[in-house]
Amino acid sequence: MAKLILTQEVTGLGAAGDVVEVKNGYSRNYLLPRGFALMWTKGGEKQVDSIKAARAAREHASLEDAQKQAASLSAKPVKLMVKAGDSGRLFGTVKADDVAKAVEAAGLGRIDKRKVELPAHIKSVGSYQANVRLHEDVAAVIDLDVVAG
Repeated sequence: MAKLILTQEVTGLGAAGDVVEVKNGYSRNYLLPRGFALMWTKGGEKQVDSIKAARAAREHASLEDAQKQAASLSAKPVKLMVKAGDSGRLFGTVKADDVAKAVEAAGLGRIDKRKVELPAHIKSVGSYQANVRLHEDVAAVIDLDVVAG
C-alpha cells in the first residue's frame, strides 16, 4: 500500500489535501503520472495545509451559495457551440473546460473545470447532461445543448 497526498479531487477516493492509502499499482500507474497525488512524506504536512487552504479559497463561501448556483444551473440548458461536420460529428470532443466556459458565457456564474464530470466522450451534436460538484454536499446537473456553429 502506498500513502499519498491528493492534489485534486478524485471521485470515490477523496478531496484535495486528503491523505489516502491506495494500492501500489493504482498510485504508480494512475494517480502519480496524472498529477492527482504526491507521495506522502513527514514534511508533507505543510503541503497538506497549503492544498487545503487553496481548496477552501476556491470553494463557495457557503452551502447556500452553492445551492443557489445549483438551482440556476439546473433551471435552463447551456448552449455549447462547436465545430462539426455535415453529419453532426464534432471535430474533436467536448471537454470540461468547454463546459465551464459555456456556463460562464451563459451568465450562470463561474465553475471550476475540475469539478465538471462528463458522463462519456461527447463526439456529436445533441443534448447531453454533465454533473458539477459545487460543494462537498451540493451537485448540479447541467443540460448541455451541443450545436454546430
